[in-house]
Amino acid sequence: MTTNEMSLPCRFAFVSIVMALLVGGCSTVVQAQWFVDLETGLAANGYNDVRIPGTTGTDLSLTDDLDSDPGIYWRARIERRFGHRHRLSLLVAPLRLEAKGIVHRSIVFTDVTFPADTEIRSAYRFDSYRLTYTYDLHKRESLRLAVGLTAKIRDAAIKLSSDNQVAEKSNTGFVPLLHFALDWDVSSRLRLVLDADALAAPQGRAEDILLALSGRIHDNLRLRAGYRMLEGGADNDEVYSFALVHYLLVGIEVAL
Repeated sequence: MTTNEMSLPCRFAFVSIVMALLVGGCSTVVQAQWFVDLETGLAANGYNDVRIPGTTGTDLSLTDDLDSDPGIYWRARIERRFGHRHRLSLLVAPLRLEAKGIVHRSIVFTDVTFPADTEIRSAYRFDSYRLTYTYDLHKRESLRLAVGLTAKIRDAAIKLSSDNQVAEKSNTGFVPLLHFALDWDVSSRLRLVLDADALAAPQGRAEDILLALSGRIHDNLRLRAGYRMLEGGADNDEVYSFALVHYLLVGIEVAL
């Protein structure tokens, strides 16, 4: 999605300040509780199409023109629940995927030309930092339905390299997203979880959707396994980049 450029110190300052203000402002609310959520698994490209610059670069598929390798990923989230309906969470979600192959045509990428029949290696980085506020619309018996807002800082880069050349395009920016969550207790110990951050606009789109089963191991401990989909990108004069990433995951949530 089209975003404003934001430096590395600015993105951490933004997340830290907003988190401190919101969490600090809720420090006197009763029934506050902290949760830590860790997730890991296997991430693989479904598709990853780039053209940089967006108007003069060469169309390149990091999945069709190159051989894309799956990679191990991790995510960490800390959440504070206060009152009966309010939640505030901070997520750190780095992602690295690599690919390589011989392309039988010349590739123009960030005004660097890779000759035909050159072995090209790609490194795709998509790091996400998100602050999410969630309000429970419905929370009773076995069903929870919630909506919210996510402030996302996206720090991304695509690098192409050969034995003789290196070219990289990086971008850091702010993206607002809508949040949706549904938890359904299938049984006393098993829960179906649907969680999503998403937004679409003429300039681009972003979706991060989780579907998983979560099991209660202890009063303060839950384990989950499932599938996550990350999809989106931007189309403008500076960059054309759209990717779909599939995740197979396991996770753990601990109440502190």
